[in-house]
Amino acid sequence: MPLPAFAAWMLEQEARAMRTRLAGVRPFALQESMLPAANLLPSSQIAIEKFLSIGRTELRHLLDEFLRWLRSAETAHSGAEEAQRRFTLLRLRFNSVLTQFDLFDNVITQRSENQTGVWLSGLDVASADALRLREKFFEPPPIICYLDRGTGAAIRRARTRLPGGGANPVTIIKVPRERMIGSGIASSLFHEVGHQASALLGLVESLRPAVRAMSRDNPQDAPAWRLWERWISEIAADFWSVARVGIAATMGLMAVVSLPRPFVFRLDARDPHPMPWIRVKLSAALGHALYPQPAWKQLVNLWESYYPPRNLDPEQQDTLAMLERTMPALVMLIIHQRPDALRGKSLTEVLDLEELWPVRLRSHLQRWRSEPQDMYRARPIVVFATIGQGRADGKITPEEENTVLGKLLTHWALTSTLEAAAGCATPRPPDDTFRWGIRHDEPIPTTTRRTPWPSQQKSAQPAFADM
Repeated sequence: MPLPAFAAWMLEQEARAMRTRLAGVRPFALQESMLPAANLLPSSQIAIEKFLSIGRTELRHLLDEFLRWLRSAETAHSGAEEAQRRFTLLRLRFNSVLTQFDLFDNVITQRSENQTGVWLSGLDVASADALRLREKFFEPPPIICYLDRGTGAAIRRARTRLPGGGANPVTIIKVPRERMIGSGIASSLFHEVGHQASALLGLVESLRPAVRAMSRDNPQDAPAWRLWERWISEIAADFWSVARVGIAATMGLMAVVSLPRPFVFRLDARDPHPMPWIRVKLSAALGHALYPQPAWKQLVNLWESYYPPRNLDPEQQDTLAMLERTMPALVMLIIHQRPDALRGKSLTEVLDLEELWPVRLRSHLQRWRSEPQDMYRARPIVVFATIGQGRADGKITPEEENTVLGKLLTHWALTSTLEAAAGCATPRPPDDTFRWGIRHDEPIPTTTRRTPWPSQQKSAQPAFADM
């Protein structure tokens, strides 16, 4: 039965209306207003705009093809049902394009908030630094951050499937608004970066067989190793956080999982996250293996004083004892793991651990109080680790931490923006006088540059004694 004229006319009107609405979906660069320092880095913006543009172009071609088909003689052999089926698929595709647009719109729109947008841009820089290794073992994707409610962070990894199809062109990290801003934000942020790093390195795929082998070789502890295997993805991300920010990672984790007692000891077979009580202890064990210092033991003792393992049923007690017994072997397994992507090297050999040794962090903090310009030159991971170590040592007050990190996030946003602009304008000079596209011996016209460390109104109470 041929397509009735009225049905063809109705569907043509709907398709043309859809094409008109599609034309109204404009690139973010033409509609979002934000400070230049709050903007996405060029690599992120280009990747997003290119991905969305391809989706719009493909849909436009499909709509044009549908309209051509409606007006052709081919409809003589197709009824209204077939025409409606084709149009319905186009409408579903249109909604997928809008869903993907809204996904990025929700992230980018926050950049229009004056201070928040600039801080988020600074977190983009810090995240990229946490993903960087001393050698190029993978091509790092662009990373963008945004704020949302809740206490935990989350990630949508790059190159994973988006709603409606297509590979995500950037890494999107949700940061809890309640963590803005303190050194604890690095714990959550770098944990999510760890998920991206694990995917790029194939770390989880490398660890699973090793954990299963431990289960086979130690049948008396097999239940514990099966739990470690179930949790290995989150454990790998926790390891990355500790490796990139030191003791601040465990302190931040404690803040996230400080829940009512029943939840801290809850063992959920469907949850990929370790039981909070054991997760904090594992984080401290990883930290002690990478950056030995007495603070790790004191942190564990503090955690056990918050949640003493008493009044547990025998099964819980046995499980916790087995997990603690196998924890040292798991730590050694992780830090000496050699994923294929590292070309024979172990994780500890590629993670710049010497930059975050506690003795160096304490030295940085002492020097930065008198020479703050050096703090602005340091890598973001070193700055976060130094401030976190200072909090643990009682050398920095929460008020100082908030003030200094706010200035640093603004500085990273500003300098990365100027570097990107300088890169577009002229080739970078071959010498070392330009690190961010601006001279370090010339003042930057902003109050975030070389501002003296805030005067300490009250002494910080040491978090750990006799350090």
